[in-house]
Formats: sequence, C-alpha cells, structure tokens
Amino acid sequence: MALVEVSHLVKRFRRGGGLLRRPSTITAVDDVSFAIDEGETFGLVGESGCGKTTTGRCILRLVEPTSGAVRFRGEDVLAYSPKRMRAARRQMQIVFQDPYGSLNPRMTARQIVEEPLIIHRMGARAARRERVAGLFGLVGLDPAHLERHPHQFSGGQRQRIGLARALALNPSFLVLDEPVSALDVSVQAQVVNLLMDLQRQLTLTYLFIAHDLRLVEHVCSRVAVMYLGRIVEVGPTGAIFAAPRHPYTRALLSAVPIPDPDARRARIVLDPAAVSREASLKEIAAGHWAEV
Repeated sequence: MALVEVSHLVKRFRRGGGLLRRPSTITAVDDVSFAIDEGETFGLVGESGCGKTTTGRCILRLVEPTSGAVRFRGEDVLAYSPKRMRAARRQMQIVFQDPYGSLNPRMTARQIVEEPLIIHRMGARAARRERVAGLFGLVGLDPAHLERHPHQFSGGQRQRIGLARALALNPSFLVLDEPVSALDVSVQAQVVNLLMDLQRQLTLTYLFIAHDLRLVEHVCSRVAVMYLGRIVEVGPTGAIFAAPRHPYTRALLSAVPIPDPDARRARIVLDPAAVSREASLKEIAAGHWAEV
C-alpha cells in the first residue's frame, strides 16, 4: 500500500528581474510522479541540480509546489491548512545533507533534540528529558554528551543528532536528503547501517535522495532516476542496474567506480540530443518504466 503518492508535481522558481530586466522562470521539478510503499526505501538519484532535493522539500511543503498533488495516507498534503500541516509534520520529517549547517551552533545537543517536543507540546519537562536521552542512545550516542554543542561532535555524530531530532516525534516517513554525502567514507557505512536498523525497529518509510549509485543499489528496493527536473526511469533497483533503458541512466551507471583496479568499463557520454523532452514514461517490464 502506498504511504506517499506524488502526482504531476511541478515547481518553478522566478529568478532575477529588476527595473530594466524581466524576471526569468526556472522549472526545477517538471511533472514528477511516483509512489512510495509503506516500509519501503525509495531512491531518488541524479546529478546535482536535477531537482531531487526540491522534490523532497515540496513533498514536506518546506518549499511550496507550483502545481501537482502530494498524498500522505490518502490525504492531500497540499490542501492542508497551516494548523493541519503543523500536526502532519509529526509524521513527516527530514534529515538534511549538511550535519553541521542544519544544527543551531548556539544550542546544546539536548536542546536541539528536545526542540520538536517543545514545539508540539509533547510531555512535561521530565518526560522530555527522558525521551531525549532515549533517542540519543537509539542513534548510538552517549547521553552523557547531551550538554555539548554541535562543534564538539564529529561529522558522523552530528548527523546522528540530526537523525535523533527527526525521530523525536515518532514519524512514519523520513526524507533523507543525501544523509551521508558530507561524511567520511569510513563513517558513511556506520550511518547507513544505523538507518537500516532504525527502519526495521520503528517501521519507517524512507525517500532516499542520493547521487552515490553504489549506496542506492545497496539500500533501496526501488529507484527513480531524475534528469533536468523529470523522472526518466523508475523501477526495481535490480532491474534498473541490470538493464537500464534510458540514455541518461546508462551514462550515469557507466560512471560508477569499480573496486577492481584492473577492470575496465566503457564510459558512456550522454548526448543531450538523444533525450527527448516530449517522451513519456512507458512500462517496459513489470514495474519498470522509462522514457523511451
């Protein structure tokens, strides 16, 4: 059953403009549709600037979409009143890419994780403090360090604090916006394993935004490939990695590094002329769709 359904989502930004110049319009998300099943990890991949992060933020209404529909448990999120949206944020949270920039440097770790509980008026002070300590332990941090400030933690630890904050309200859906791309390779695996463990423990649903295709292949059951604001291919991860159909997907996969230094892989250079903006998604195999 689909927990999140995105239909014909569009986001345009106005840029520039002034006394003697007309403003221009940039389409960051162009008619994007997909669904995420409950308990699933759904990957959204593509190069920087293709619209992945904007899509994730539009789903949560951190950025207001220009048009389209987003449904959460069958309800239209874009039709929520401010009061209803505030309540819905308890079920939908985000973990940001930059584990330092997303944390207030003037607040202690305790204050950062407790803040959502205070905003949503959940529990008395003693109950909140107990909850925060439990969340710290849940993400693998020592509750004895709750009075430290963000600069006193490593990058991986800061990302765990951001994750604890996102989990404070017991959400069922998390947007993971490149959650490990800013971390050292040695730390990335630890955070990814933590995310997978938490998903099993708490029955979480993830939208996993990334550009690391090896990581996506490891953690996602289905994946959508985004190019210039559009989804050009979507389907089971194994099917897309084994038999990519869209030229952009093929070019993207050809750039994935191979661990064997003696192995050779032919790089595919994308010819923009080979990508038709008029094409529509067609089902080429069970659950596997591509613009062909």
